[in-house]
Amino acid sequence: MRNTRVVLLLLAAGCASQRPEQEVIQDAKDKVFPAVVFIKPIQQEFRGGKMEKIQVFGSGAIISPEGYVVTNNHVAEKATEIKCILSDKEELSAKVVGLDPETDLAVLKLDLSERKSKAPLPCAKFGDSRKLRVGEMVMAMGAPHGLDRSVSKGIVSSLERYFDFSPYNLWIQTDAAINPGNSGGPLVNIDGEIIGINARGMRGAENLGFAIPAETVIAVVDLIVKHGKVSRAWTGLRFQPLKDFRKSSFLEAKQGVLVASVDEGSPAEKAELRAGDIAVAVESEPVRGMYETDLPAVERRFAGLAVDKPVRMEVLRGAETRQVTLTPAAKEKQEGEDFECKKWDMTVKEITKFADPLLHFSKPRGLYIQGVKFNGNARVSGFANGDILLSVGDRPVETLKDIREVHESSLKMERGKCKLLFRVIRNGYRRLVVLDFEKDMEHLDDE
Repeated sequence: MRNTRVVLLLLAAGCASQRPEQEVIQDAKDKVFPAVVFIKPIQQEFRGGKMEKIQVFGSGAIISPEGYVVTNNHVAEKATEIKCILSDKEELSAKVVGLDPETDLAVLKLDLSERKSKAPLPCAKFGDSRKLRVGEMVMAMGAPHGLDRSVSKGIVSSLERYFDFSPYNLWIQTDAAINPGNSGGPLVNIDGEIIGINARGMRGAENLGFAIPAETVIAVVDLIVKHGKVSRAWTGLRFQPLKDFRKSSFLEAKQGVLVASVDEGSPAEKAELRAGDIAVAVESEPVRGMYETDLPAVERRFAGLAVDKPVRMEVLRGAETRQVTLTPAAKEKQEGEDFECKKWDMTVKEITKFADPLLHFSKPRGLYIQGVKFNGNARVSGFANGDILLSVGDRPVETLKDIREVHESSLKMERGKCKLLFRVIRNGYRRLVVLDFEKDMEHLDDE
């Protein structure tokens, strides 16, 4: 009987030590919520053959007393102006410190000289996303659909969600509501730590939201704050797991990763690597790419190689093991810049191997028509989206500087002579197109 009373007392003490869930949630929220900011960028978009400025909404979290804010790349990219609303309703300007499209992360810096409040700037701390467990409770914070800041609660439903468009990390999947506008806001654990940055939901699916793990965020933010950008090596190798359940492809190899393809003109091609090779080791360090969830670590390994420094690779080709020397190059920018040729009613864009691989195959360096305005001069003259520009008259055009100068010169042409001969590549074939920009389409409706 006495033993029973002791057990009951111990159970009662244990129950008494358990904090109510609501109290745990509130304490965790209070540690991070004051650092959540509502971000209002004005983005410059090129679509329909013209440049437009549009208001978008996003979220972010203040992570330092100096005013650094982490958010998504897709919130901050192409921003001409950024305003951030703090938890005390004060609105501050912010500038972009750096962007990393490949992880969809960005760092902003608040202009603290505009701040009227003398209170310390609220900051949030990062937690260790490697310690997360499936089923653990989390909170997604942000400004959904441009509304005021809010919190949604859920659990971690997966820690190994792989997307091939995001090569360097696995994603945290949660059923905490993540809607447009939540992008860039923090995913928070019950200890009040940022363990992820909300990035996307999934259209047509319920209770599926995805966040970038804090482990990735910390590494990228550190590089951006120190260098203003994230630099990576480029090898031209594209990988596939040894056991690919999506493609029902299964290799008998016990170690390594399958080389799915080799980019033309890349360091890998120069090293005579081929599709079908199995990369077994780099500098005697084993490469592990058995399943698709192993691929982000493989990608980080190759992206982290020193640029222009030869490395030794062990490759399995059929039954033969080969030693290969690979010299990585610096990875160029992901996406080219845009320019609006206003008088011509079209926009042009730089070709890059990563954003425009098919166009890059036809012309590794140059410009293409990104868009033509409906019923504008370019469309009426026969130009089409995707046309690669070769020359205007006798002048070759390969850079934005070239096309800017040609466009500026065309503005000075006399009425009745507003025509230019373009040489372009369309669907692999060269052709001539005469641009007639005699009409001022922008004011035609007013006449």
